[in-house]
Amino acid sequence: MNEPQYSSEEVASILKIIDDLNTLKDVDTILDRILSESRRLSNADAGSIFLVQGKELVFSYVQNDMLFDREKGRAALYQNLTVPISNESIVGHVAMDRKPIVIEDAYDLPAEVPYRFNTSFDEEYGYRTVSILTLPLLTIENRLVGVMQLINAKDKDNNVVPFDERNQVFVSFFANNAAVTIERGIMNRELILRMMSMAELRDPSETGAHVQRVGAYSAEIYERWALNRNLDDKNIQATRDLIRLAAMLHDVGKVGIADSILKKPGKLTDEEFDEIKKHTVYGARLFTSITSELDQMSLEIALNHHEKWAGGGYPGPVPELDDTCDPLAPPKQGDEIPITARIAAVADVYDALCSRRSYKEPIDQDKVHQIIRENSGTHFDPEVVEAFFQIIDVIEAIREKYQ
Repeated sequence: MNEPQYSSEEVASILKIIDDLNTLKDVDTILDRILSESRRLSNADAGSIFLVQGKELVFSYVQNDMLFDREKGRAALYQNLTVPISNESIVGHVAMDRKPIVIEDAYDLPAEVPYRFNTSFDEEYGYRTVSILTLPLLTIENRLVGVMQLINAKDKDNNVVPFDERNQVFVSFFANNAAVTIERGIMNRELILRMMSMAELRDPSETGAHVQRVGAYSAEIYERWALNRNLDDKNIQATRDLIRLAAMLHDVGKVGIADSILKKPGKLTDEEFDEIKKHTVYGARLFTSITSELDQMSLEIALNHHEKWAGGGYPGPVPELDDTCDPLAPPKQGDEIPITARIAAVADVYDALCSRRSYKEPIDQDKVHQIIRENSGTHFDPEVVEAFFQIIDVIEAIREKYQ
């Protein structure tokens, strides 16, 4: 069989996509782009990515044009599903063997193959998996970071066909180069979680689960808000990538607050609450040596996530962070507050209301929704609240995932 031939333009286009991937910071955005591009290169109807975690594969990303509209697809991302690295599944076998598997018909596997096809997804959703391309995601140093599975290649008439050799080679080349980017995205998030572990030593409410939830809520709310405004897809992706990480750092300034205040089980005095307010400034100070867009956004969110849409929030003007501001000016309001901080405000308050704290029990979901709605136009930007409720199924799926 002759080796498939590729034009210099085709190779250059893949290298360009890989360059674009290297500009992304957060692992979720990276996975979304890798899966989208891999499906485009192979004209696949669906796909998923599993990441390695110990001796298991963790379901980390999914796309399915036939089954999921945007909101259902986003909610499906946050399922807690793991697969053992073993012959019990196709993805588990590929993780063990570290070699691609190409299947023409999932329901007609040769008897001698060591793996099996799990039909439970098809049965649950009424889907029909036929052709499958499953690839190990290996770094240059041959470290396995995950497995990608593409499902149901389509021809120009939209019929399901086997994955052809040309597309297999193209996708394999792209996936192996992209694996390094996935690894970097994982490291970025882990670095932030380690920073927040320091804050957790001071404030028990600042758990890894809490910051993961606030980051994920913020990314999803932002995307819906941006789509409502018909913003450019490329800009949406770039901002979503950053806000996921920056919002996780919203309360990092609490490391500067005394334990006697942070860990107080009862109601704070006015003086103690004034000290708590300073965490916004302490957090912003950590990012004043701005070297990246992530630094800039982290500063915006840390400083402004307690400002209120109608005014009356805090900290208001901070001359030490902005020598152009009027120290006597009132707190920010409306569009003076960066949109990233307006989004993080809804995400943070929602999670705080739903969560147990040393001074309170979690509030019932219906009551939480009522509180968010009642504060639209006063505490919260009404457009952000609208976006929040448009994706409430996604929000609740995130709460389930990060417990």
